[in-house]
Amino acid sequence: MTASISARIRKASESAGGLAEVTVQTKADTFVYKIRCCECVVRAEGRVHWSSYRKGEDNSFIAAIDRWVLHLAAKHPDEQAPCLEFAEEATRRAVERREQRTSLQQ
Repeated sequence: MTASISARIRKASESAGGLAEVTVQTKADTFVYKIRCCECVVRAEGRVHWSSYRKGEDNSFIAAIDRWVLHLAAKHPDEQAPCLEFAEEATRRAVERREQRTSLQQ
């Protein structure tokens, strides 16, 4: 049985911690996770917050949480969130993705 969108949002929100605002949408037959930082603004006028937007090529939840973990570690090192226990794995996957992109470009 597939989890509902509200259940997915609840799970991702609990894992991401207090600085995160999580939305989950469906596109075709995949889920798209967006985790937005409540503090970091990336554009002038203060309207656009930093976010991790990942659709389900592989596991969109893991991809979005990985990017969120790396953001928390870099920009909010004192923040506590359950997902930070996966920081080592998130870093490893980021390095693997970067190496894969590099080898495809050559």
